[in-house]
Amino acid sequence: MKLPIEPSTRVLVLTGAGVSAESGIPTFRAAGGLWETHPVERVASPEGFRADPALVWRFYSERRAQARTCASNPGHHALAALEKRLGDRFLLVTQNVDGLHRRAGTERLVELHGNLFMSRCSRCDRPPFDDDTVYDAGKLPGCARCDRAGSFALLRPHIVWFGEMLDASHLARVERFMESAVSEGKLLFLAVGTSGAVMPAAALVDLARRLGGDTWLVNAEPADNASRFHHFVHGRSGEVLPSLVSP
Repeated sequence: MKLPIEPSTRVLVLTGAGVSAESGIPTFRAAGGLWETHPVERVASPEGFRADPALVWRFYSERRAQARTCASNPGHHALAALEKRLGDRFLLVTQNVDGLHRRAGTERLVELHGNLFMSRCSRCDRPPFDDDTVYDAGKLPGCARCDRAGSFALLRPHIVWFGEMLDASHLARVERFMESAVSEGKLLFLAVGTSGAVMPAAALVDLARRLGGDTWLVNAEPADNASRFHHFVHGRSGEVLPSLVSP
């Protein structure tokens, strides 16, 4: 089985935690929403950061250290190869923050929930910047720009936490791509390794269908929204995608 990609087809891909799990990145769902017995909200929310920034930075430093030991898997590489084939007719939207799509070579990428290997100031408007530092326990990184201005502000991971809004420009980019696909040719929407429960990503399949798109789901287990797809391919993304998206 192969995706029906024609010369006029634009492909929008959505990836979730299942793709990263195949590279050894643990998911909160698998851990019952806990880290070292702490509810995930304690290390992934603005309230948690204000209450205990040292705990939050220890958590993300551990995640950085762990993610650096993981490699992109065949699913990541298959999608990167599809992008090279399609060029601007391809866009990948990911809910993952581990950077594995970038390491596989994907360039047309929207990281909805941020990037684990970037930081930003918790106070000023300094743009997010690359940061793969694994901070020592108890060390709280400060913003250099604020420091030069004579004040102190903590850096924070460039991650969309619980209770925070997604970047509106990211959502606008996805909508523009889908609308262009409809006006200029054909839209194919492919979701891979997603739970189908996290909004607004879980609703992209509904928008794609309203626009007349062909919708595909590749998952190791049925997603919560599996019934809303035209096609469901059961299996691990690293095993299914190389043949599914090949020419």
